[in-house]
Amino acid sequence: MATCLSDVFFADMAKATVEVLESVGCEVIFPEAQTCCGQPAFNSGDFPVAEKIARHTAEVFEGDLPVIVPSGSCAAMHFHGNQLLFEDKKNTEKIESLANRTWELFDFLVNGLGVTEWEGELNKRIALHHSCHTRGTDTGAAMETLLGSISGVELVEVGTPEQCCGFGGTFSVTFPHLSGEIGQVKLDSVLEQKPDMLVSADMSCLMHMGGLAEKQNKEIETRHVVQVLRDVKLAAK
Repeated sequence: MATCLSDVFFADMAKATVEVLESVGCEVIFPEAQTCCGQPAFNSGDFPVAEKIARHTAEVFEGDLPVIVPSGSCAAMHFHGNQLLFEDKKNTEKIESLANRTWELFDFLVNGLGVTEWEGELNKRIALHHSCHTRGTDTGAAMETLLGSISGVELVEVGTPEQCCGFGGTFSVTFPHLSGEIGQVKLDSVLEQKPDMLVSADMSCLMHMGGLAEKQNKEIETRHVVQVLRDVKLAAK
């Protein structure tokens, strides 16, 4: 599942996801009828629309194959948000099936496929942002395992590691000033360590902090972790 942000802003991230999965022996199937996970409507309190979108997604991804999502946020909507949305609903078998088959990308690579080392070299200091939706899951440790196995990579410790980036989906639209102030706290903590690159498993976080940095003329390269994995593997060939 490519996700909306990838479709609109981060096409290369989706491409990198396919390339990385294929490089470890997966056959990637992309259902073209997919739309959104439903989280924007859910977060805004529009539960009827969120339910409609979620049921459509469950139909599109019907079956028994694992559903791989290169976004901690969207993956969490499938296996957590939908459980809240459909708590008292009927005919939820497909919703439950989707929840049980959904994997965040890096969790799948490390804990689903057993990939714990990544070929390549990258001589850079990398700040890894753990997005809110990946906390309490295996994604954070999986990202650290893969990035830490790349020759030359130095993962730098960022202050206030549990600090939200401030994006929060529709929160950033409803409360833009508060969203920006929260993001500034996180960005300052990242920049204090003088990393060469800021990476995450969530595009929304990267877009938010990258936008703040750009407006202040503060240079920091932002990359989705899967783009890093793809690029170092290509460079190693």
